[in-house]
This record gives sequence, structure tokens and C-alpha cells, in this order.
Amino acid sequence: MDFEAFVKDIEENRWNVFGVEVYENGELAHSYGDTTENLHELYSATKTVLSIAVGIVYDMGLIDLEKSVLEYMPAEKLAKMQAKQKESFEKITIRRLLTMSVEGFPFRPFLEGEDGSPAYPEASWLDFSLACEIKDPEMRAFNYSNINSYLVGVALTEILGRDLGGFIEEKIFAPLGIERFEYTRCPEGYFYGASGMRLTVHDFSKIGLLLYNKGVYQGKRILSEEYDELATSVQMSNREGGYGYFVWKYLDGFSINGKLKQKCYVLPKRGLVITQLCEIEDTGNDLRESMEKWILGLTADPE
Repeated sequence: MDFEAFVKDIEENRWNVFGVEVYENGELAHSYGDTTENLHELYSATKTVLSIAVGIVYDMGLIDLEKSVLEYMPAEKLAKMQAKQKESFEKITIRRLLTMSVEGFPFRPFLEGEDGSPAYPEASWLDFSLACEIKDPEMRAFNYSNINSYLVGVALTEILGRDLGGFIEEKIFAPLGIERFEYTRCPEGYFYGASGMRLTVHDFSKIGLLLYNKGVYQGKRILSEEYDELATSVQMSNREGGYGYFVWKYLDGFSINGKLKQKCYVLPKRGLVITQLCEIEDTGNDLRESMEKWILGLTADPE
């Protein structure tokens, strides 16, 4: 590993990387840039935090991943649904939402702002989501959409009978020692689990370390090993190599991803957790390839 060469690439190429951390066997080995001072956007990496919340509720025995999402929707919303919509959504389980395997949901339905926070249209987001046409509810194919995580967040709120944001603060952030954070809600007040969360690089690393350690952080179990394994294993095939429960397959491990190259690469077999928060608009792979060359020691594109 040549971390200094990776940093040199970042600086010489003027990649807009806020900060980087590298953990070896659970211990911080290298850091660069702003890792503890400022909060930065996670964008869709927020979904993985939501997945951990699902896991905690699953461990409490309060949610059945094989039940229809309608089992966990507010009664007043169900009463407004057309019979055909109900019939379609009855086939959409929580597991289907976690694996992004529902055809018909639009990618970014809620007009998110540049910082990843949701805009606030007058229409009910939940009404909109439950009105989406699902042409073939039996078909399981990867279809990335923020509606999946939004509906999961609503389901958890209804199950818990309390604000999901507060639950995440209590059950995830507090035991991880995360004291500074931001997150957003939809107009109806539900935690917006698709995007809109802000953490420091160092605290984002803790999310990866929790999953790396199979649900344990600094000797304290937060998440069951069973759910950790389910979430970080390939549950749905896609062109990126596979998807778990709001977690992406990466090499022989997995990654937590957000747009603009927010990444936490978790490689348990190599004993590595690599975290970066950035704001890089281009769609190229230069930053990733530099990391793979200098940190992972790969000399060719593994894909």
C-alpha cells in the first residue's frame, strides 16, 4: 500500500476529495484532508444507514421482510388506493424494496436539491409513491429508485410508532459515537431515507466499520450478524456486480455508495475499510482506479 501516492494523485489531478480514511484490521492507518471537522453530503449512502435501521427493527422481531409493504402503511393511505394498485403492491415485499427489485418506480421522483435534500412539492409523497404503476409486480429485476427507500422509511416509522430519525439517533448514532449529523424529512414528516444525510468522513467510516465487524462496534453489538450477512451479500444481480439491502457488491467485499463518488469500500477478506467523501461530477473512474492501484495494489481494472 502506498497511501502517499494516492494522495499525490488526488492533489495533482485536483480531484475534489474532502477527506479519506483507510482502516487496516479495524484500526485507522491513514487519513487525508477534512475527516473530522465538517459535515459532508452522503447522498444515497443514506440508504445504507436506513438498512441498518431495518436490521435493528428486524432483530427486534417487529418486521417481516417477506410481508407486503402494504402491511406497514398507514390505514388512511390504504383506504385511498385503487383496487388494482392494492393488488399490485400486495406483491411488493419489504425485501423487494431493500433489493431494488420493483419494476416501474421512477429513479428520482421527488426532485431532490443539489445537496441531496428533497424538494417539497404540494402533493403527498406517500400518495405519489403508492400510485406508481407497477406493470408486472411479479417480475424481479434491478430497478434503482428512491421510492424503495422512502417506502421502507415510512414502514419503519409506522411499525415503531415514533420518528425514525430519532430512532436512528438513539440506536445507531449514539452507540457509534456520532454526535454531529443532519438528515431530512419529506413534507409529511417521514424520515427521508434515500438521501439528505450529512456526516463527517470519520463518522461515515463508522458505518462501514459496523458492517465490516458483522454488526459489532467497539465490542458492542448493534446489529445481528444474521442481518449484516443478508444486507452485505448479493441478493439481486445487476451490471455493477450485485446488490444487497441498500448495499453494493464490490470486488470480494461490498461498498456504500452515494453520487459524486461518496464511497465506503469494505473488504473484510483484505482487512480494509476505505472511506472517501467527495464532490466529483464526472462519471469517470479515475479516482477509484487510483485507489485500487495504490491502496489495493491492483494493476488492471477488476471489472
